[in-house]
Amino acid sequence: MIPAPPTALPPSPQQPMRQAPQPPRHSLDRSISNVYSLGIKEFYSLLRDYALLLVIIFMFTGAVLADARAKPDSLSNAAIAVVDEDQSQLSRRLIDALQPPYFTPPRIIGRAEIDRGMDMGLDTFVLNIPPNFQRDVVDGRTPAIQLNVDATRQSQALVGSTYIQNILAQEVIAWLQGHRSSDLPLPVHLNTHVKFNPNLYASWFGGITSIINNLTLLSIVLAGAALIREREHGTIEHLLVMPVTSLEIMLSKVWSMSVVVLAGSLFALLVIVKGVLGVHISGSILLFALGTLLYLCATTSLGIFLGTIARSMPQFGLLAILVLLPLIVLSGALTPTESMPALVRYVMSAAPTVHFVAFAQGVLFRGAGLSTMWPSLLAILVTGSVFFWIASVRLRKTIGQMG
Repeated sequence: MIPAPPTALPPSPQQPMRQAPQPPRHSLDRSISNVYSLGIKEFYSLLRDYALLLVIIFMFTGAVLADARAKPDSLSNAAIAVVDEDQSQLSRRLIDALQPPYFTPPRIIGRAEIDRGMDMGLDTFVLNIPPNFQRDVVDGRTPAIQLNVDATRQSQALVGSTYIQNILAQEVIAWLQGHRSSDLPLPVHLNTHVKFNPNLYASWFGGITSIINNLTLLSIVLAGAALIREREHGTIEHLLVMPVTSLEIMLSKVWSMSVVVLAGSLFALLVIVKGVLGVHISGSILLFALGTLLYLCATTSLGIFLGTIARSMPQFGLLAILVLLPLIVLSGALTPTESMPALVRYVMSAAPTVHFVAFAQGVLFRGAGLSTMWPSLLAILVTGSVFFWIASVRLRKTIGQMG
């Protein structure tokens, strides 16, 4: 007889059935390791890009010094000529008041030389003191002094006119007080107290503003260039076959480029601005670094977003110009936001740049603390999170199309 085949015995309750092995899930530790390793790779790639390294060094050293010492809003060594048709004691006193560092030593010229000197660009200002000027002032009349201004020199024309008007008015009043002081009572005496920058040094404002602007520019450019470099060198295909996600790729570029820009900005602040220029930093450097790190997460995300749109570095450069110009010009670093139209202020409030400029100026200029600047930090965090989410979605879609 053929024996019957053995029947399968049911598993005992003490020995449960073995399940098929499940593939290991992507753990948090593995994700952190991938983000760290990819970030280190970005450092090595940046070290091999000598052009970008030179740009980073220059933007946080030479560019900061140049912007701080340019003084676009102050008068320095403006060329001036004087036509003295009065030849009096008062007219000579007015001429002696126009001296460096605001003006070059005045050139004494004749009336016929006014047009020639301005046409040749020799003089930015020409002051014409009329005949009998001192006599008319003493007699109580109001004689007029003609001031010719070369308005093509825009940076000096408006500021210089105000300087000359104030200098001449002060000199005339001082001269008259020595002759008839009882006739010139001053109805109001103005006491001016200047806070945060008592000597009105333009370099104090220019140096810190340059760091803020260069920080924005480099964070966008470096993050976008890192993604474009992957595509141009063909290493993006290597990333596609590796067990990494688009979020890990983005996080690696964000943290690595943020570290580079943050280190450069702190170097410029402590060595160039505070050490070389002698600018007094009122607030906490640690608080500024914290706010800068939050802000860099937003700007590097914006750079990655632009890198997903552009197909080459020239295209990325054109896109970056279109984005950087409004971000910097309308951020409040160059012109106060209160001077802008209401619609512009409303639109720019959605950009993290406006809030970071307010935060950086409050901390570095005025010495404000966290209790005062937390609304700006919160606004940076919210707008930066939105920028990060949009960039991550765009990068995931772009990598999915490439795969």
